[in-house]
Amino acid sequence: MLAAIQRELERSLLGGERRYTVDEVATMAGMSPARVRRLWQALGFTVDPEPDAEMFTDGDVGALRDIAAIVGSGVIDENLELSAARSLGQSISRLAEWELTLFNTHLFDNLVEEHSDVSAEEMPDLIDALVQQLSMRAETLQSHIWRRHIVSTTERSVWRPEGDAPLREVVVGFADMVGYTQLTRRIDAGELNELLEYFESEVTAAITGHHGWVIKTVGDEVMFAAEDPADGARIALELQETFGASKDTPELRVGLAWGPVLARFGDLFGSVVNNAARLTGAARPGSILVDEKLAAELDPDEFRIQPLRRLRVKDFRRSRPFVLRAPDRRRWSL
Repeated sequence: MLAAIQRELERSLLGGERRYTVDEVATMAGMSPARVRRLWQALGFTVDPEPDAEMFTDGDVGALRDIAAIVGSGVIDENLELSAARSLGQSISRLAEWELTLFNTHLFDNLVEEHSDVSAEEMPDLIDALVQQLSMRAETLQSHIWRRHIVSTTERSVWRPEGDAPLREVVVGFADMVGYTQLTRRIDAGELNELLEYFESEVTAAITGHHGWVIKTVGDEVMFAAEDPADGARIALELQETFGASKDTPELRVGLAWGPVLARFGDLFGSVVNNAARLTGAARPGSILVDEKLAAELDPDEFRIQPLRRLRVKDFRRSRPFVLRAPDRRRWSL
């Protein structure tokens, strides 16, 4: 039955069965076969090496036509086509992994258990009804959240073009849990899931609560940014306050750096990012290290900055780090 469910899900979600080869879909989408292969792999999908393999559905043809139309209109530079496809594929893949956890629970609870006696003839209608029920709300929600993020991103007055690449002058920060690797060896999967949920929830609340935004989370570490130096410092202090008050979670190390970075497809790159990451690695548990440029931007009436001896940071000139502390334990009103 599970194999039948998989086949019907594919048919319902992808606009039909797989029926076209690479050469066929290339002709239908107005692309070369080589371009189709590169795009499909950039989006995160496998390309069968057999030339006669039927890999693509009618829905896939429509998606490739949309890409061709967007690039052809000049909205996306053709030189950035693969980079844009990779970023889109990676982002949606992560979203799909999360949604599939919820989808599987609903699917198997309601279909496998409650409809175990469904016939092969009834299966397509049952799957179509289930997909329509779930996808309509999910697609509406995703579309609105996408629109809200477009608005939020354009509200940040941080673009400073220099040359051909957009640069942002921002605070870049990292926060990671101390002893995470050793901890994962002592707790079970359920406890690990609770810890990661708490970590992601608390760091997101602190970051967005002070006008910052999450760049990415990778296991026990979060990378974030803020447009204003004071907001970046407030984020770091609230993170340490939150996790320092909890006896059930590991301590954090936080590193912050200020300066121009390259903004590329939702991520940030450059020496400022590398400096923040290295300061995080050098910080003691429960502490915050900031670089000299950020320290010079912070108001001493709100923040307590204590210089440390210079650190030898790999691949960097000798840098002077500062420990960041708050004068008191108050929270900030926005």
